[in-house]
Amino acid sequence: MSEAGATPTSFTPRVFSGIQPSGGLTLGNYLGAIKRFVDMQGPEFETIYCMVDLHAITVWQDPEALTRNTRELCAGFIAAGIDPTQSILFNQSQVPEHAQLGWLFSCVARMGWMGRMTQWKDKTAGKNAEAASLGLFAYPALMAADILVYHATHVPVGEDQKQHLELTRDIAAKFNHDYGVDFFPLTEPVIEGAATRVMSLRDGSKKMSKSDPSDMSRINMTDDADAIAKKIRKAKTDPEPLPETLDGLKERPEARNLVNIYAALADQSAEQVISDHAGQQFGQFKPALVDLAVDRLAPISTEMARLMNDPAEIDRILGAGAARAREITAPILRKTYDIVGMVPPPA
Repeated sequence: MSEAGATPTSFTPRVFSGIQPSGGLTLGNYLGAIKRFVDMQGPEFETIYCMVDLHAITVWQDPEALTRNTRELCAGFIAAGIDPTQSILFNQSQVPEHAQLGWLFSCVARMGWMGRMTQWKDKTAGKNAEAASLGLFAYPALMAADILVYHATHVPVGEDQKQHLELTRDIAAKFNHDYGVDFFPLTEPVIEGAATRVMSLRDGSKKMSKSDPSDMSRINMTDDADAIAKKIRKAKTDPEPLPETLDGLKERPEARNLVNIYAALADQSAEQVISDHAGQQFGQFKPALVDLAVDRLAPISTEMARLMNDPAEIDRILGAGAARAREITAPILRKTYDIVGMVPPPA
């Protein structure tokens, strides 16, 4: 057994992450996840990105909307810069090893672990938890399988998913301990960047969300240049100028949010943005942010629209990605079955 927290050198450096195709990609999805996925492409890691449609159905989905949303998410990935010939890009349900390993992990994980998940508590707060689906309660075990069926060593996540990565590590460690093996890596979360948590343009204390009733609270990745500009100009701020240091934004959530968005879009640190714009009123800063956002985001929405006009090509890309994914997952699942004592399927 390797020491806790260490990734054995025998594991290929491999990144896995996924997003639910529940519709309405926002700037928060882009800066908090997709842009980071793009940045991780390259020689350092093998990169695998997934539309996690099995997770989406833990709450009821309209079938036609689920199909459309899956294709739109794939279009968003590609338009943002994920190269489906360089990364593996697919939807989860096309790779059955995810669900198969998910069942094994549901037998490794413990009810108490699932009950302590803050997202479960948040999603059922004030509601009849007994009416929630079993999938919604148990999905962190499937999430662990999503990651470990590739022996992924790194997962880019937001702060709100860090607890689930810790659970993934717990499941890997318990499996390895129970069977006396060193088979699954203790995957490392990658949490970095100026805007890993993008806040509402109308309330800096709330996360940007597609479920907010106000469309002005978010930038949608399908927004055109005019809509992007309008939303930034009308974003809530305060009357004070930008401070000399980042500490001056501690009690100014809306101001800090816009600085973070600028920093993430410009590939700068928030400290650098403050240094460059210290003393400016928002009447000066917002136009600079508008120009930057339109330059970075409008081409993505245009390319998404073009891709969505050819759903057959999107489906072809997803199918090809699933075939590549299974070249990795099938032997790992067969070895897992062997470890557990099941007669594995033929190679």
